[in-house]
Amino acid sequence: MSRADELYKQTCRKILEEGFSDEGLPVRPHWEDGTPAHTKKIFGVVNRYNLAEEFPIMTLRRTYWKSAVDELLWIWQKKSNRICDLGSHVWDEWAGEDGTIGKAYGYQLGVKHEYKEGWFDQVDRVLYDLKHNPTSRRILTNIFNHQDLHEMNLAPCAYSMTFNVTGNKLNAILNQRSQDMLTANNWNVVQYAVLTHMMAQVSGLEVGELVHVIADCHIYDRHIPAVKAMLELEGFEAPTFKMDESITDFYAFTKNSFRMENYQFHPFDFEIPMAI
Repeated sequence: MSRADELYKQTCRKILEEGFSDEGLPVRPHWEDGTPAHTKKIFGVVNRYNLAEEFPIMTLRRTYWKSAVDELLWIWQKKSNRICDLGSHVWDEWAGEDGTIGKAYGYQLGVKHEYKEGWFDQVDRVLYDLKHNPTSRRILTNIFNHQDLHEMNLAPCAYSMTFNVTGNKLNAILNQRSQDMLTANNWNVVQYAVLTHMMAQVSGLEVGELVHVIADCHIYDRHIPAVKAMLELEGFEAPTFKMDESITDFYAFTKNSFRMENYQFHPFDFEIPMAI
């Protein structure tokens, strides 16, 4: 069983056994039929993945990792908020009449800020510091911009990355305000594990740990049967993650620069309703 499977099971069991139910309380999310989408949740989950030992992809069900990487590149490389720039349809629900998701995600990463060394957007500042100031404790991004929240079609869930160099290893912390365990957990873990690999390679560093911090970690009421079924499964070993080692420019990566060797996963027969 992969480490990602183990942590997923531990977290989901804790939610189901010890979690707080918001049934009966006023909640913002709802199902397509208009019914409130209630959850069971726990607060303050911290999961650690040693990327040097194993790539954290789940095998209890398939993670569509190429689509996850495509979305990551849309946000971090293209710094786009236009859904036409994205290969999948995961953001269609939040697109406005102008074809964007508002001033969210990639838009925020692409805004330039003035530093003593010049003007950088948040991604380019991280790349600069990893090469020129690797001992800095200020290498981070934050896209939860309160000034622009009213112009975001969805407030960012995964909102902050902190990078830290220890020796020759690049470690990272992903901060997430809210996590839907069934639909998004491993999707996000895979994305930011790939991002950490990318940042390490172009900075001449080895990959270290990814620490995933989740504030509100929940399972939606209509997802509970699917999660319980997954908890009965025994996962497979993690696949081997490979990336094009010749790439030294962060902006030269494509979704085809990565591959998973020997990725085995269980079939998933449940239809997953989306809370919106």
